[in-house]
Amino acid sequence: MADIMLGGIGGQGVLTAGKILTEIAAAVGENVCWTSEYSAEMRGGFAYSRVVISQEEIGSPYPDQLDVLVTMDQATYDKFNETVVPNGCIVVNSAAFPEGFAFRSDVNIVSVDAPHLAAQAKNPRGANLVMLGAMVANTDIIPADRFAEILTQYFTAKGKHVEVNLQCYYLGYGQQ
Repeated sequence: MADIMLGGIGGQGVLTAGKILTEIAAAVGENVCWTSEYSAEMRGGFAYSRVVISQEEIGSPYPDQLDVLVTMDQATYDKFNETVVPNGCIVVNSAAFPEGFAFRSDVNIVSVDAPHLAAQAKNPRGANLVMLGAMVANTDIIPADRFAEILTQYFTAKGKHVEVNLQCYYLGYGQQ
């Protein structure tokens, strides 16, 4: 089972990333549950997406502890980092943290400059996909090749820029 939270500021694609992760996990045959929480602001308020992935029946969509935290901003890290189990994984958007920030030492911290990598792909809205790529690379939740295959199908079905979105995923995946 994997208990995952993605968090950030409204408009950063956190809810979309959670939906994509949910759809891909279901497509590979996992049981999955997705919930979201966000503030009333259209942009700028908090946004959280919780995803539970399991081969067995899911008891609750609101786990007490997380295996993975993907955080686009420091406020999400500050609020939820203590809920990540020891030896868990926290993927942080390094652009949102001051240099020399003291992260937890008992978890795997994956630091990714998501906006920079997304800009490299000429897809500034793809920072969420960069973060998903880094999460996939640093966990064993979903095989990377299956994730990419289903991500391609997802964006093809939506008629959305498949190549640049995949490039964002792969740039994030390279952050190990």
